[in-house]
Amino acid sequence: MKHVSNKNFVLFLAGIIGLISGSAAVILKESVHFIQNQLISEFAIENGNYYYLGFPLVGILITVVISRFLLRENLGHGITQILYDIAKNSALIKRSKMFSRMVTSAITVGFGGSVGLEAPIVVTGSAIGSNVGRAMHLNYKKRTILIGCGAAGAISAIFNSPIAGVIFSMEVILADVTIAMFIPLLIASVTGALVSLSLLGDDVLFSFKLVDSFTASDTPYYILLGIFCGLVSVYFTRMTYKVEGLIAKVQNRFGRALVGGILLGFVIFLFPPMYGEGYNTIKLLLANRELEILNTSPFFAEIDNIYIVFGFIFGVILMKPIASALTIGSGGSGGIFAPSLFLGGVTGFMFATVLNVITWGDADVSTSNFTLVGMCGVMSGVLYAPLTAIFLIAEITSGYELFVPLMLVSAISFSTSSFFEKHSLYTKHLIERGDLIQYDKDRQVLSQIDLLKIIEKDLYTIQPEATLEQLVNLVKISKRNIFPVVNEKQELVGVVTLDDIRNIMFDRGKQKDTQVKHYMHSPPAFISSHENMQSVMSKFEISGAWNLPVIDHGKYVGFLSKSRIFNTYRKKLIRHNRE
Repeated sequence: MKHVSNKNFVLFLAGIIGLISGSAAVILKESVHFIQNQLISEFAIENGNYYYLGFPLVGILITVVISRFLLRENLGHGITQILYDIAKNSALIKRSKMFSRMVTSAITVGFGGSVGLEAPIVVTGSAIGSNVGRAMHLNYKKRTILIGCGAAGAISAIFNSPIAGVIFSMEVILADVTIAMFIPLLIASVTGALVSLSLLGDDVLFSFKLVDSFTASDTPYYILLGIFCGLVSVYFTRMTYKVEGLIAKVQNRFGRALVGGILLGFVIFLFPPMYGEGYNTIKLLLANRELEILNTSPFFAEIDNIYIVFGFIFGVILMKPIASALTIGSGGSGGIFAPSLFLGGVTGFMFATVLNVITWGDADVSTSNFTLVGMCGVMSGVLYAPLTAIFLIAEITSGYELFVPLMLVSAISFSTSSFFEKHSLYTKHLIERGDLIQYDKDRQVLSQIDLLKIIEKDLYTIQPEATLEQLVNLVKISKRNIFPVVNEKQELVGVVTLDDIRNIMFDRGKQKDTQVKHYMHSPPAFISSHENMQSVMSKFEISGAWNLPVIDHGKYVGFLSKSRIFNTYRKKLIRHNRE
């Protein structure tokens, strides 16, 4: 504090966080590959498929035991929780998340869970950034920057793609980015990439060297691919929600793990390419060795008919969202980043191959190019991160030869997907609950107000059978002009204001004989302390009231005043601008 400015100190911390996040990414990747090698390296390929029936179930059960008894936290979609912590928890992330997702995702994916490592490592990097910021006593805004730095360093390291790491943080993690935030992200991302290069060299999660150039005459086909990728993205999002909702109906956590694990094993038994992350399958498709994806299938291993391959790949497209949702919904740890890339690659390959077949060779499009561009398209449509998708594929192919089709397909897929689904899979539930507000600073600040802290409980209550004289005695000692009428069960039955009794409150003849219930009236609306601020402000606006009662589970809690909300909002806005 004496010798280094705040700005330079944040830059220094960004480098440290990039270093730690990059190291975590390398450790996670190597841990998963070690587990997979230990499990599947010894058995014969023709028998391997039968092991797939049990491995995912074992991995999910181990993960559930660890999360339930050791970590004591729910896993779910990790990035969704990070967005919630930034929006509603002052950018404070639990310390346990600096390692919890690494351990659980290594087990889940290592045992064949059909999800990816990217979301868990983003959670890990973000938690590292948040807790470093907390340890250094930084404010909310700087902690948020460091969360973005952790995410950028993690993505950069796991793919060796520093530009994609920065853009991912800007598009997905951070609500708004200024130049002051941009520089720390760059430093963290570059540091993460350097760690990955130093420790892994070219052995990153996924990489490919382009073999075919982009042909402008293929543009109409890329436009169609963009639309198709957008529709596949919508299917992915909706099927994920549906399957997770269905499996969530199993109330017992271990029962849910058993049901989900058994179903997942059966799906992978039928479609072995969905075992684990699936990047090996994409590499086979890019190398035009698509028949090899059938090798571990007990039903199709001896078949070399291209139409059977089409049918198999179409089945993979239909079942991949189900497999991913079963993995996460049953208690496994992982993310949808890799499944969206896998699904996009398979979609692009099938689109190009079918195109070449039905045009009898007249189209002759590059299946490898369409596979890569399809990865970009579905990722853009599922994550709502079109720039991240473009630069990620451009970087992992070590060139910008496909930049034009990547931009075209990403834009079309994003537009198609957002036409049917307004929000991404990460943000949909948060936005619907009012826990996340994007691109509106005023509403963002308003959403950070904690209702429980501004409920007014200093109002004097009175029973409906009380006399007017008793109410007048309360008026003498009260500083408020509202009196909640509450029965013996602490239920609010009405409200009396000074205006309701002003004309008779000094009539001594009526004070002893008149009961309060004859002058009370119902409030125009009720509020729950668990409501979001959008709903609360909407009730104030519709009712025209300045004070509304708070009712939880039928019991009276207190009152909420519009003036107190505005006061709190003004203080938070001043503090936000200062930070």
